[in-house]
Amino acid sequence: MIRHNNPMELQQSPAPNYAPVVAAAAADRIVETSIPARLDALPWSGFHTRVVLALGITWILDGLEVTLAGALSGALKQSPSLQFTNLDLGIANSAYLAGAVLGALGFGWLTDRIGRKKLFFITLALYLSATAATALSWNVASYALFRFLTGAGIGGEYTAINSTIQELVPARYRGWTDLVINGSFWIGAAMGAVASIVLLDPAVINPDLGWRLAYLIGATVGLVVLLMRMWIPESPRWLMIHGRPDQAHAIVDEIERSVIGHDQDTSDGRFTKIRLKMRDHTPIREVVHTLFSAYRQRALVGLVLMSAQAFFYNAIFFTFALVLTDFYGISADHVGWYLLPFAAGNFLGPLLLGRLFDTLGRRIMIMFTYGVSGLLLAISGYLFSIGVLSAQGQTIAWMVIFFFASPAASAAYLTVSETFPLEVRALAIAVFYAVGTGIGGVIGPALFGVLIDTGSRTSVFAGYLLGSALMIAAAIVAWRYAVPAERKSLEQIARPLAFME
Repeated sequence: MIRHNNPMELQQSPAPNYAPVVAAAAADRIVETSIPARLDALPWSGFHTRVVLALGITWILDGLEVTLAGALSGALKQSPSLQFTNLDLGIANSAYLAGAVLGALGFGWLTDRIGRKKLFFITLALYLSATAATALSWNVASYALFRFLTGAGIGGEYTAINSTIQELVPARYRGWTDLVINGSFWIGAAMGAVASIVLLDPAVINPDLGWRLAYLIGATVGLVVLLMRMWIPESPRWLMIHGRPDQAHAIVDEIERSVIGHDQDTSDGRFTKIRLKMRDHTPIREVVHTLFSAYRQRALVGLVLMSAQAFFYNAIFFTFALVLTDFYGISADHVGWYLLPFAAGNFLGPLLLGRLFDTLGRRIMIMFTYGVSGLLLAISGYLFSIGVLSAQGQTIAWMVIFFFASPAASAAYLTVSETFPLEVRALAIAVFYAVGTGIGGVIGPALFGVLIDTGSRTSVFAGYLLGSALMIAAAIVAWRYAVPAERKSLEQIARPLAFME
């Protein structure tokens, strides 16, 4: 075994020698390391900001994609070459979410198996090519297929990026950081709204060409992201378990020098050490046992939170433009103006309430945000059903509702990503995102497309009541069973499967 004063605890050195570490690891594959404590002890720095920007921009891309799908719905219906119906749009949007589900599962498994960093480029490449192909769609089937592949890329991004950010950001900043990053979805939404305003204006460009150019925006932004990710390191936490402790410590040393100018002194006992038995991979049987037996209560919480927010968000947001055009008579090229305040509320929620998840705590804030957003949706749905809201009033109501719903939805990802062991973290995100989105997200847009097609406000109100009930139920489950994970290290919340006493 590698002892307390072994080379795993590196002193400051410009060119450390890891040969003894590798030799010892090869002998019995048990290491004692303080990597998690060293990462959590760091102050916020430019390094963390760069990680957030390079990886968190995924949510901006997703926001751009989803917003374009919603804002362009009117143009797709009016397109002389496509002539989509509301049902066609619902099916295409559900195809995007179905792709995200399958992409999350497949790429999530690979993320835990071969590492976080490799998946950054695979999933981003898929997203870029599929988004560009969407601009060339010629019928419903091709459009739905390309949206499916785009969703697969985004779903894969969620798993690799969420797990990496969780493992690199110090514990005391983890809640707020995760919520703001997920909330940046709405920066992308605002970009999509502005793009739709310009590209769908008949005075500026032919609308049948405008929606195609809109999708190319996502591909262009994605190319910039590809360059930004070149310098992002692999997760040291993942490396130390998967038989590469020398590389893990080299990365941590480099991070420390970047943040505080020197290696942290590990000889004074300030940093808690953990013993780990390194492994090449985690057998699928152990993964299943961990997720659904050893951590079944946490699995229930993750499933409920993910399902409720997926239905709530996707059902309403994917049909946002349809409600404005079909019930309020807003022209397709003006929908973007109504989306901007809606997006502002969604981003301000995590930004302003996010720190409370690290101070007041996870359970209180998850229960509060889920419960309030559910109640407000029921109230605004009733006002919509009796016809007392104008288009502007409806937008203000949505803006207030999603000020609370946005941090609630982000907290679902936060909960799943931090409450399971490192070896299954990415797959846990994938499984609960997939199941939750499959239950709530894929069904939601298609269901609301049908309800809107009826032309009945009462029918749409019934859909809003369903979303409200799911959010309130999730609030109750969170209050009873959610884990108080605020300001705790990931290893304290859920010990690695490789942990040795």
